[in-house]
Parts: sequence; C-alpha cells; structure tokens
Amino acid sequence: MNTTDRIEKNIVLRSPLSRVWRALADAREFGQWFCVALDGPFVEGQTVSGKVTLAGYEHIRVKLAVDKLVPQKLFSYRWHPYPVDPKVDYSLEPMTLVEFHLEEKEGATALTIVESGFDRIPLARRAEAFRMNDEGWLGQLKNIERHVTGS
Repeated sequence: MNTTDRIEKNIVLRSPLSRVWRALADAREFGQWFCVALDGPFVEGQTVSGKVTLAGYEHIRVKLAVDKLVPQKLFSYRWHPYPVDPKVDYSLEPMTLVEFHLEEKEGATALTIVESGFDRIPLARRAEAFRMNDEGWLGQLKNIERHVTGS
C-alpha cells in the first residue's frame, strides 16, 4: 500500500529483545545510534531535546515528546519531522508519531518502526519531510543493527 501519511520499516535483529529494548529506551544509548545528543532520560509524558550529531546536520535540535514506554514491547514519541530550516518555528506545526514495536523471534528481535501523521504536516514541506524521513529510517535501521549486534 502506497501512502503519504505513514512510513513503516521492518528488520529482524540478531540480538536479544532485552538488548534491543535498552538501545531504544535508554536515551543515552538511543542517542549513540540515532546520532543525537539528548539532554535527559525518556519519561512517559515528558519532552527531551537534543542536538543532532550527524555531520552536516549539527545545526538541528530535535524535541521528542515521549508518548509510551511499554517495556520490551513499544517505545513511541512525537516529533517535528525533518526540522532543518533554522528560520522556521516548527512548534506551530502538528507532530508525527514514531513507534518502535518489538517482538521476540526465535532468539532474535523483530523491530517495526512506524512514523505516521505526515498528512497533517503543512503541504509546502510535507513531501520533502516524508521523503527525507523515509530515507532516514533506512539508515537508522542499519545504525541500530550495528549498535546491538556489533556488526
């Protein structure tokens, strides 16, 4: 199904569920593979922010409004997708919802990443935000795989 509102990516990580959960739910570890230096822990109902550490994107600050932390099952947050223009106040825009779903699979961990809500992003930047995040999640799958498997 082709949609402009939702991105979904899947990977099976050859790592125990508890290890993948820690890489997601611990803000320090999350920042290591996600390339963002966060200023605090993930707490349901609270917002944590940080500076992107990826070369060429260091001018970007992200805010993650933590939605749910269901141990070893679901981590979700809301954020402003692709907030790259320092002259734009993204806080006036709706946020997308990012969900990390985990499931144990024969000694490995199935991870599904879903980002939804793009149809509510202003039309002038919706397609670019969708395209950049769609590509970005592919890179993040590789990052978390390297982080939890050491390969």
